[in-house]
Amino acid sequence: MSFVLEAKNINKHFHKPKDFHVLKDISFTVARGEFASIMGKSGCGKSTLLYILSTMDTDYTGELYLNDELVTGKTHRELSQIRNKNIGFVFQFHYLLSEFTVLENVMLPAKKLAVKTDAEIRQDAQQKLEMLHIGHLADQRASRISGGEKQRVAIARALINNPTILMGDEPTGNLDSHNSENVFQIFKRLKEEQGLSLLVVTHDEDFAKRTDRIIQMEDGRILNP
Repeated sequence: MSFVLEAKNINKHFHKPKDFHVLKDISFTVARGEFASIMGKSGCGKSTLLYILSTMDTDYTGELYLNDELVTGKTHRELSQIRNKNIGFVFQFHYLLSEFTVLENVMLPAKKLAVKTDAEIRQDAQQKLEMLHIGHLADQRASRISGGEKQRVAIARALINNPTILMGDEPTGNLDSHNSENVFQIFKRLKEEQGLSLLVVTHDEDFAKRTDRIIQMEDGRILNP
């Protein structure tokens, strides 16, 4: 079986104000095309784990593999490139630049990756917006659209570089039930139609129950790898 993500014996300590062992010997995998969710009480280490898995936090021991490549120990520049190319990230808050248009916001990660021409990136961005049924908002300023629409724009932005895995940190946390359902259906479609792998930290039990697998966390450990 092919894994898009593999964590081996990940340990993480916070050293201030005193030593706190926040992640304890975490090992698990996410298969290609799998839609997995991570659940657990607040403070159990879910978001900390996600930041390590997304290569944004490098202060840990253990090994992290992405697409069968060991990413632990790589330089910040190498990680930035790997992250931009392979990982899409959707947060609880959308982090859109309000003075930019919707289309410009979606284009940003592709401009940073700098593999395609501006015209190609623009076309890709428009295509992602159409796929999420918000193509008509392309020229609107990001500050002028609704909360549910903003989160869809954030998903389009996360998909612009055609990542191998999409990670979400409470992506429905700020949304009402209608918009939460929308986001779930988008994720499900991405898995089914594009074979995308997804790993989502959530408090929403209804959301988690409908994913392929729930990874349960407690006190910095995974109960069911």
